[in-house]
Order: sequence, then structure tokens, then C-alpha cells
Amino acid sequence: MAVYKNGKAIDNLWRALPDDGFAPNGVPTILPLKAWIEQRDALSRRDQLLGVLVEPGEALDPLVPDLGRLSLVSLSFPKFADGRSFSKATKLREEYGYKAEIRAVGDILWDQLQLMTRCGFDAFEITNEPTLRALEAGKTPFMSDFYQPGYGPEMRVNTPRTWARRSIE
Repeated sequence: MAVYKNGKAIDNLWRALPDDGFAPNGVPTILPLKAWIEQRDALSRRDQLLGVLVEPGEALDPLVPDLGRLSLVSLSFPKFADGRSFSKATKLREEYGYKAEIRAVGDILWDQLQLMTRCGFDAFEITNEPTLRALEAGKTPFMSDFYQPGYGPEMRVNTPRTWARRSIE
């Protein structure tokens, strides 16, 4: 499945493992959080790209000590209406200072893409067919004004509303 990053489709070089899988050597691998916790000691001796998939009901806390080791954190959206992973992306960027890729995975709606980017996501592995069709047709969501600060390039708007922001991209 293609991944969307920087406004275009790119090849997905990462292999996602099932819950009971073991990470193969030398392959960029995304492990479920539970598998990462179980295998972290063995994996810490390897020189390979590793990522972790965090489901909406899972806490980031067990992952925090390992963030410097991870090249990717995947946050799951099993349903478009489940927004818990928005908060996790913001927390990863702002509270924990995570600089590597944060990937949204799952049922993502086209109009959520820009808001996800403002929360810190920088890659998208999308299963929602209408969103995929819109992206393949070259459509890009774009709003210029926001009512709160976000992650990314923006500036305050000259208005009495101190929370108002405008995209500078």
C-alpha cells in the first residue's frame, strides 16, 4: 500500500508485523507496541530501522524511553471518528520532542489530512477509498486560517483573537 508523504505517494518500504511476529533482520519493520515491549532487548542489539504501531487505546508511556531508537511511530485510526491518535501525535512532537516520522495509519478522511499535519503527522498510510481517490486525482486539502496554534509553519494573524493563526506554506 502506498504511503503519502510531502504531498505525493511514495513506496512503503516498511513491513508491518502481526502481534505475534518477530522482526526479521535488515528489513525496516513496524512492530505492534506489545511486540516491541517483548522484543526490545533483542532488537536493541540490531542495526536496523524499527518502528512501533500504537493503537488508540494504548498509552505512549511504555514507548517514551525508546523514542530515540525508533525511526517511525505509526498511530492507528481504525475508524475515522476515533481521534485519540491526534493527541498522541501532538504529545510526541511537543512533549517528547520526537523528530522522526509519525505516520497515520487507517481510515483517514481527506479533510482530516491537514489537521493531522498540524498535529505532527508527516506520513499517511490510508485505507479510506474516497480519500485515496482524491489524492490520486491531485486534490490537496488547504485551509489558510486556524483558531489555534499547531505544529508546523504558521504565523499569528493580526487580530484581537490571540489564538488565530495563518499557514505560511
